[in-house]
Amino acid sequence: MTLRVALVDDEAPARAKLRRYLQAAPGFDLVGEADCGRAALALIARERPQVLFLDVRMPDMDGFAVLQALGDPLPAEVIFVTAHGDYALQAFEVHAFDYLLKPVSPDRFDRLLQRLRARLAPRPDLGARLDRLLDALPVPAGYAAHLLIEADSRAELVPVERISRIEADRNYLAIHADGRRHRLRGTLERMQARLDPACFVRVNRSTLVRLAAIRELAPWPEGEYRLQLDDGSRLTWTRRYLEQAPPGLLRRV
Repeated sequence: MTLRVALVDDEAPARAKLRRYLQAAPGFDLVGEADCGRAALALIARERPQVLFLDVRMPDMDGFAVLQALGDPLPAEVIFVTAHGDYALQAFEVHAFDYLLKPVSPDRFDRLLQRLRARLAPRPDLGARLDRLLDALPVPAGYAAHLLIEADSRAELVPVERISRIEADRNYLAIHADGRRHRLRGTLERMQARLDPACFVRVNRSTLVRLAAIRELAPWPEGEYRLQLDDGSRLTWTRRYLEQAPPGLLRRV
């Protein structure tokens, strides 16, 4: 993880000191510097830093005016760096991440960077974690007769014999039953394990079909089949999944 950093201070020696600290710290990329408030706004709009070191007193706009111009929510974590200690309360009222008093010691700066890394570290994808937990659950002893679909503040039990097809939709499944489309979190692999293989078959990478919902089945190029279901939808049964189908399945269809 590399964090994009911008420095804003009208004093060149102060910027040079922070620049040296940042160059010695892994995981931080200095994307630009500004010596006044207006230049800071242009720099932030152009570079989109994740971390902003900001002086309080500057000739054209002070640091608080810069933040007011940026609006809420702030586009970056803001660390005020100033020789004046009497702005600390105001800094935290605008939700600054930290407030450094000049001269900034290396140890104080290093502790700040550690906190920034922890604050801005990427969070794990909760949806992906949930999918892994679902896939790790044991397969039920019997096959599902109904699917529980939750929507808004209500839940509905959908009988599996009313389903025509189930399609993968990223981390969700689209359940097509009785001309309606329901949305359910899960993976196609996990859903296939819950359904009776004598009734449902995987026809391509993203679709499960109830066999009784197939109205027409016609040969298609490359050894595939074209399906028409009872809801009017048309699908391709790809050769890869034909080869995985139980022996004699096409004769039953």
